[in-house]
Amino acid sequence: MTDDVLEAVVQASDELLQNPMIRQIVVQLRAMDSYGTYDTWTDDKVLDPLILTKARRREIPVVGDPDETVIARVKAFYNAIAVTIEGQCGLMAVPVINLTHEGFGRAMIIVGKLVVLDKTLRDVHRFGFDSLEKLIDEMEKLSTKAVALIEEHRVVAKL
Repeated sequence: MTDDVLEAVVQASDELLQNPMIRQIVVQLRAMDSYGTYDTWTDDKVLDPLILTKARRREIPVVGDPDETVIARVKAFYNAIAVTIEGQCGLMAVPVINLTHEGFGRAMIIVGKLVVLDKTLRDVHRFGFDSLEKLIDEMEKLSTKAVALIEEHRVVAKL
């Protein structure tokens, strides 16, 4: 990898690090860190691998299998969305992620008997976002749709 690819994209001074959704992803990533790798890392360093600039994307092969670190990032993303949904609707939201070793599968969030989010996952080894803004936008879009679905079908969500 070249030096510009290794250079940090997320800076400690970035105000978006205080966004509640970003805070929740950091909490989720740290919770999944069973080896304590992130214990000494700052939040910006923990989040940095989720941001894939064009240069970083070019360095990732088009075909590949995701490693455990990438899978943990995917899980943290959907766990953070589930926590956001819970906070907005007051009902327990459960993320369910099913992935093949090749990085294909599905991510769902279920509230009661209602599937409020269902995303097909492809090329998980390339999972990431262009910027923190895009990450927040995607989380807000998915959680807003899920909460609207819950309100529309609250009886099913309470089952």
